[in-house]
Amino acid sequence: MSNKDIVQPSAQKRHPLTPKGFKWYLGSALFLVVGLYILAAYQTQAFPDRVIEGLPIMFYFVVDDLWPPNWSYLPRVAMSLLETWNMALFSTTLAAIFALPMSFLAASNINQNSYFYQFIRNFLNLLRTIPEIILAVLFVALVGIGAVSGILALFVFSLGILAKLVSETIEAIDPGPVEAIRASGGNVFQVITFGVMPQILPQFASYSLYVLEINVKASVVLGFVGAGGIGIILRQQLSMFNYDNVATIIFMTFLTITIIDLISNRVRERLE
Repeated sequence: MSNKDIVQPSAQKRHPLTPKGFKWYLGSALFLVVGLYILAAYQTQAFPDRVIEGLPIMFYFVVDDLWPPNWSYLPRVAMSLLETWNMALFSTTLAAIFALPMSFLAASNINQNSYFYQFIRNFLNLLRTIPEIILAVLFVALVGIGAVSGILALFVFSLGILAKLVSETIEAIDPGPVEAIRASGGNVFQVITFGVMPQILPQFASYSLYVLEINVKASVVLGFVGAGGIGIILRQQLSMFNYDNVATIIFMTFLTITIIDLISNRVRERLE
């Protein structure tokens, strides 16, 4: 073997680990993100020193005003929490019922009409862009103050979330059973009943429980605009400076949501 056939290590072609220009793009992106954070901090005056200065104020507010809670106010809080739970339960149930057929229409492997499929997807995207607090304001103006407006707001809000999650699950199923049913002459209802539903039922139940958790928490906020639930009495007690009642509401709301989350998480773990 001659010396010409021996390739020296220094003469070997080196292949970069990252594409050409990647470091420049990454550095530019990081610089832009950091610049946006700095700009946002100055625009909102969200500086760490303000948080540090506010910690003693928050401490004395909790010790002097919120403590001790007024436990005699507990029966009123319990009734409002029950209304909050009912709002979340009804809205989630309605959303699950209506989201299932819409999710089939929003799945490309079931709805093979591209125009109708895109229309349903855009409609669901529109539903998800509207915050639940805005929906609550609209429904309060439509049907008045109370739990009904909260149920309707949470229903519309949940419908967009649940239908999107289930439709993506449908698009990710094993296509084998679906193709076998279609090859044997099965119609779309038979495809859904025997080819799709057995594959998505655990995920559908898990997503429904997840949306229920979201609705329980969201219904607390909706009460501030008159959409029923625990939020109404929380706003009332805050406006009247009854901080001992406010402490009872906060404690019971925290305890209730924690218990619901724990039960829901355990059930979803078993389903998955």
